[in-house]
Amino acid sequence: MAYGAHYPDTGKLPDVLPIFPLPGALLLPGGQLPLNIFEPRYLNMILDAMAAGRVIGMIQPAPVQGEAPRDPDLRDDAAIYPVGCLGRIVSFSETGDGRFLITLLGQTRFRVAEELTPRNGYRRVRPDFGEFTGDLDENAAPAYDRDRLIAAAAGFFDARGLDADWSSIEDAPDTLLVTSLAMVCPFDLREKQALLECDGPTARAALLIDLLEMSARGMAPDPGAASH
Repeated sequence: MAYGAHYPDTGKLPDVLPIFPLPGALLLPGGQLPLNIFEPRYLNMILDAMAAGRVIGMIQPAPVQGEAPRDPDLRDDAAIYPVGCLGRIVSFSETGDGRFLITLLGQTRFRVAEELTPRNGYRRVRPDFGEFTGDLDENAAPAYDRDRLIAAAAGFFDARGLDADWSSIEDAPDTLLVTSLAMVCPFDLREKQALLECDGPTARAALLIDLLEMSARGMAPDPGAASH
């Protein structure tokens, strides 16, 4: 698969994928997402995944119509968005109190073709990777105004009173810069979903700049409108 992660099963996409519905947690191709696993059903999921390709799908619960998105969303068996991201477990450790600490490397997005019967308490889907083949292209790079993006990020972080490692931000390659900012910025789940579903890295960079600039000015972004 992409992003320098070459294993014996590289390139093999699963027919069935366990999913972790988690609001506000955005995984993008090429990005790394640390997770603290403690619920029994997700402990089961990680153990099963470690024995079967080390992949799971990150996906967000869909907000209830007419209600503001909740973070965290505590509904059982909540409806999910149609698009998520497959992640490979590239780091795994156990704690003394029964938790797993893992890191996922984003590989490619998928569309939920069908939800299947749960196994060991966790949900599973049949993923369709067909429309996201471009995610596996390691050489795909976004075309955007880098200086504008960094300025927009600075304004956003300043307006939110957030600290950032600006030396790392300024040194990051173009694709990693967009991916990392999209994943770490505290957007709401609708905005994060819009970033996930963008039509490629260039569109994601454009939407990211719009979201950062509008939020810094105190405007309420419309991620659905900005992504088209």
